[in-house]
Formats: sequence, structure tokens, C-alpha cells
Amino acid sequence: MMNQYDAVTLIRKKRDGHELTIEEINWLIRQYTHGDLPDYQMSAFLMAGFLNRLNESETSALTQAMLYSGEVVNLDHVSGKKVDKHSTGGVGDKTSLLLAPIVAACGVPVPMISGRGLGHTGGTLDKLESIPGFQVNVSLERYKDILACYGAVLIGQTKEIAPADKKIYALRDVTSTVESIPFVASSIMSKKLAEGIDALVLDVKFGSGAFLKPFDEATELAQTLVGIGERFGKKTIAYLTDMNQPLGRTVGNWLEVEEIMECLRGDGPQDLLDLSHLLAGTMIWLGEKADTLEEGIQMSREAVSTGKALEKWIELVKAHGGDASVLESGAVSPHKASFQMDVLSISDGFMSAMDTFELGMISVMLGAGRQKKEDVVDPAAGFRLHKKIGDNVKAGEPLLTFYTNRKSVCESAGTRFLNAFELADQRPSPPIMVASVVDASGIRPYRSK
Repeated sequence: MMNQYDAVTLIRKKRDGHELTIEEINWLIRQYTHGDLPDYQMSAFLMAGFLNRLNESETSALTQAMLYSGEVVNLDHVSGKKVDKHSTGGVGDKTSLLLAPIVAACGVPVPMISGRGLGHTGGTLDKLESIPGFQVNVSLERYKDILACYGAVLIGQTKEIAPADKKIYALRDVTSTVESIPFVASSIMSKKLAEGIDALVLDVKFGSGAFLKPFDEATELAQTLVGIGERFGKKTIAYLTDMNQPLGRTVGNWLEVEEIMECLRGDGPQDLLDLSHLLAGTMIWLGEKADTLEEGIQMSREAVSTGKALEKWIELVKAHGGDASVLESGAVSPHKASFQMDVLSISDGFMSAMDTFELGMISVMLGAGRQKKEDVVDPAAGFRLHKKIGDNVKAGEPLLTFYTNRKSVCESAGTRFLNAFELADQRPSPPIMVASVVDASGIRPYRSK
């Protein structure tokens, strides 16, 4: 049977700024998924689409083609509205580990397929794997079983889920076509829609530590993501949140798990708790266990204060094969860095700004992340912040403490950390954690009640 289309013609069509049809995009993705379209031709299409960006119709078609390149999970055996959350990534962004047990404890099933850290951003899977024995690579059948039994599941992308996206994502990474909002949006949504969800909450970051730093670009991504979700019949809400400083106080895989345990015991950094309760409350509301967002937020807080979320977290860790004993209060840490060092302020003032991207990259240097996909992550590496924007700082006070098993990087890391902070004579206005909310009705400023 002759090919219905010709790859060169379609590449030229997009190169010259014309719109591709749904059928043409379906053909390209199908051919590439099956190995009938070589990498060099898909690379040419990606660059043509990067330079002459995909419109709304093409982005939706690309999402659909990648979604149906594999299995779309059927979760009808799990009662209730299934709701997930996705973050565009940042430094110290550990909310997924809080949201899954909180929301599940409130009766909303959470099917969560997450990713690994790359570059300055951390990855949920790396944090989970810092818990000894925790298995993130499970079959789809086990994924369904854990969700049905425990109300939540946290795994990595399987070979059945959006295989076209997995191939294309790897190609985008090496062809400098990553920073395209239509490509980013279709990649995110094809995986999320394949999970079997009924609704989705999005945390879209802006600021120095975000993937898309300018607020207007983050806004465009949020609107694109919500638009795709709604077109596929999934109730979708996005929040635009600040990433001009790390979220919480810790950055690093095991350090962040420890901070999650603090939060589930009713303590922990207020910024992390506030954002987590907002996201969890929205998930509970979309899961139809609360009549209003405010009621959902209150249910989230009660799940923590009563200990139900902590109980659910321990259940989930055990269900994934993890050693829950290391999470007990006072337990001996399974990961201990050989070297730690305080970075001291050299002057008085108020913390006024941080280069959050640089902080993330230094954590990679310490061993907490990876610059290449094959890099090995050290679960003990990272840092703990002692000062955040608006805090008063005295000369000689520690700004942070870092932990590493790489003695050779300690001196240079200390210097780089010190240069990543800015002090001012006057206390700056505190950052606004949540700037805007985007839903089917449009974008509006977020106002907490």
C-alpha cells in the first residue's frame, strides 16, 4: 500500500508557514512511532514547527496523535473522579509528594505519572526513589491495582503511555526545539490525558527558577494547557505561581522527602504548605468531594491535622515497596553526605533576591540532579535554606547549609552559592506566591479568601 502522504512535502508545508491538517499530523506521528519516519525527517519537522509555530488546531491535533500512539488507560474500575496535578518544574518543588496522600485521604483517586529531574529542576521520581525500596517502574496492571487499593499511585511513564511523546521528547532535547509552547503543551497533555484522569490541576511556574521565566510566556503556556484539557473534555485549572526562590527550605531528593514528612506531621515551611493546600483543595473540589474550592482547601488542612494524610502516605510508600521505617520520627537517615558546609553572609541587610536557576544548577553540581539523562543522582546531596526573600540577615549568619559527597566541589559551590543571593538595605515586599488562575472562562488574578 502506498503512503498516503509524503514526509518531504509536509515538512516543506510547515517550513513555509502553512497549517497542517489533523490527518497530516496523525500520519507524521504514526509513521515516526512505528519507525517508518527517520529521526532526521522528524527533526526537520520539529524545527519547522519551532520556527513557524503550531497554531491551536495543530497543537490539539499533535496532542491527540501522541495520546493515541499508545494505550489510553481505562480506570472505570476505580470509583470517583480521578484527578491529577502537573507542575512545570522548579527548584524545591516537592508538592506532588504532599498532594497524592492528602487528596487520596479525602477520597479522590490520584493517578500520578511523573518524571525525573533534568538540568536545574528536580524530579518527583528521583525524590521517591530516595526512599529505600520505593518502586516507580511498575506495569500498567500494577498501576491500576495500587490506585484501586490505596487511592493514589506514583509511577514513571511506561512504554505503553504516549510512546510517540517519549521518542519526540528525546529528539527535541538534542535538536534545540524544547522551548516551544505548542510542543511543551502537547507533550505534557498527551501523557496526562493517557493516565485515565477526569480532571487536572496545573501549577505553571514563572520567575528565575522556572522553565519559562517571563510571566507572559508562562501565562501563554497555562492558557494553552487549559485549552487542550477542556477540548478533550477534562476539567482543567491552572495556577501561575512564583519560582523566584525555592519552594520550601530544602533542595535535594532525600532532604525534600524529610521536609514532606515535616509537613505531614503538621509542621514545615508555610509557603510549601499554603501552595500544597491550594492545589490539593482544587483537586478535591474537581474530584467532587467538596462543593467549593474553599471547602476543598479546608478538607486538605484537616487531612493533615488529623494525621489521615500521613497514614495514607505510609500506605502508599509500602504499596510501592518502600521501607516506611525510615520515615518514622527520629529514624536514622538512610542517606548521609560526607561533607556539609554553611555558606555565611558577608554583610548585613535583607534578603532581596535569589538566582533560583543558579541555585538549582549548584545543587546539580553537588550531585542532587543531572545534566544528562544518564547521570547518577546522589540522594544525600542538596542544600537547606536558612534565609528567604524578606528575611533579615546579619554578617556571619548562615544563608544555607549544603550537603555533598563530592569534596572537590565544596569550595567552588560555596562561592557560587554566595553570589546567587542579593541583599538590600530595605526589606523588600514579600513575593506573591500565586499570581493568577486560568480556567475555561479565562485568566484572572488569584485572590485567596
